[in-house]
Amino acid sequence: MQITIVKSKEEAGKEAFKYVKEAIEKKEDSVLGLATGSTPEVLYEEMINSDVSFTEATAVNLDEYVGLDSDHPQSYHYFMEDQLFKHKPFKQTFVPDGTLGEEEAIKQYDDILEQHPIDIQVLGIGVNGHIGFNEPGTSFDSTTHKVQLTEETINSNKRYFDSIDDVPKTAYTMGIHSIMKADKIILMAFGKEKAQAIVQSLEGEVTEDVPASILQKHPDLVVILDEEAASELSSAKQ
Repeated sequence: MQITIVKSKEEAGKEAFKYVKEAIEKKEDSVLGLATGSTPEVLYEEMINSDVSFTEATAVNLDEYVGLDSDHPQSYHYFMEDQLFKHKPFKQTFVPDGTLGEEEAIKQYDDILEQHPIDIQVLGIGVNGHIGFNEPGTSFDSTTHKVQLTEETINSNKRYFDSIDDVPKTAYTMGIHSIMKADKIILMAFGKEKAQAIVQSLEGEVTEDVPASILQKHPDLVVILDEEAASELSSAKQ
């Protein structure tokens, strides 16, 4: 595990981009596992502003809300198109299909992940330690599955919707086992509200109660934190 503590989100984006650029330079048809939410936006900005071409690369995303089609402005399809893909074209991009029934959606995405092994996976982390939409209690052996979002996660996402009643209550997500198969993982976190989840995940017991704690067992984990997110780590207090 390699932990880098930076002064700002912008600096974190530059640091994460170094690893993405390195992956593409080594293998132009790399498969990038991408995340949504505010955390990776600084990385996507660096990707867009760079002269690195992703036209031979493939992107696979972590998750999608159940019931939202790709044109819905709050769907993760729409987010990725708006934040990255329309600015920086990829050879192909995949996001779980929120309009499919559970069995079909899961089989489709597991097949996609089997056909496109991930070279480098970008992750954020929830305040409850979730990665993707793998909430506390999710099996470490999980592959793509449908999840019931916790009240905490729904509240965290309500800022993107007109009303909390509009926030989807379920999602399809890449499972923890699938995430851990990536050759390299980059975990990014910013802000004091993430500090407890970070210390539990990186220094606490490896337990399904804290989904991100499994990352301690990954052979090539890079963690990029701002000072607030790192503030509870024992190494940051020395």
